[in-house]
Amino acid sequence: MFTGLISHRGQFTGYRKNQTELLIEVPLPLADRLATGDSLAVDGVCLTLTRKEKNCLFFNLSKETLKMTTLSELKPGKRLNLELPLTINSLVGGHLVTGHVDGCGQVIDIRSTTPGKRLRIRLSRELRKLLVEKGSVAVNGVSLTVASLGSDYFEVELIPLTLSQTNLNDLRPGNKVNLECDIIGKYVYNFISRRRS
Repeated sequence: MFTGLISHRGQFTGYRKNQTELLIEVPLPLADRLATGDSLAVDGVCLTLTRKEKNCLFFNLSKETLKMTTLSELKPGKRLNLELPLTINSLVGGHLVTGHVDGCGQVIDIRSTTPGKRLRIRLSRELRKLLVEKGSVAVNGVSLTVASLGSDYFEVELIPLTLSQTNLNDLRPGNKVNLECDIIGKYVYNFISRRRS
């Protein structure tokens, strides 16, 4: 479980073993904190560390992960958002994020606002029904508030701190992003849908 508050950034180095293994470089203090078997959210995707060599971390990628996330399309040098899992004494400053990505969205517009940016993201009909205005959504693992909703898109405001601490400042129109809808909203939607049927 995560909060969507990014604690570190890493860099994609490459794939191994026919794209079933992901290699990223991370700051050495973060690498020193992690052991084989630990979880780490990588651009919002919960992955398990399989091995490490100094500050290089290795993760296995399942077919489901490759299908549902942007981790199958990374280019060497891409910056990645990283977050360690919650502990019992952690503050939940964002919202509860599982690291189980619901699907991908596509950036369709970026506007400068004072003092940050406003991001418009297209999403599928299946994901659209799980969002509400002023609700929470994780974009590449970053906890954000839904500022507005359209029939096939949503918008979020990015403050300067988010832009400086995450890879969301690197986004351009056409880029894909990992999306995770609020887990509480998903349970509520499922409960109501089942009662109606």
